[in-house]
Amino acid sequence: MKLFDVSLANVWPATQSQLYGELGKLADSGLITVTAEGPRGRKEYAITEEGTAELRHWMTEVPPLHAARSDLLLRVFFLGQLSPGEARDYLREQGAVATSRHEALEGIRAAVEEGDDNLSVYGRIVLEWGLRFTTTQREWAEWAEQQIR
Repeated sequence: MKLFDVSLANVWPATQSQLYGELGKLADSGLITVTAEGPRGRKEYAITEEGTAELRHWMTEVPPLHAARSDLLLRVFFLGQLSPGEARDYLREQGAVATSRHEALEGIRAAVEEGDDNLSVYGRIVLEWGLRFTTTQREWAEWAEQQIR
């Protein structure tokens, strides 16, 4: 869970129960296997050959979904239903959320910058996307707040 929190959770958030549920499903389908068990039900997993083949198939042959839905932007679209002050408050809060997320990502920078293993190399690439995205979100929220009179 600790490794998940500083890696994959930054691009695909999940709760602990969701994560362990998915690990169980992957193990049941033979895509991963339990390699070690420890105290309090702790388990370590490894990907199987079948799992590696499925991962490669998914990465190379299944186009990514480019979701066009945004709960945040849907709400922005309807900000005219609020008072201008409430609308500005909403946008200010979105800027603060982006700033907070950016700071959290900065907090894990050291964990991925030091190594040359796959987690570090590709983690840095994903981290950079997150940093740029949160910067853009904050700047946009500040701009949008100024547009409301």
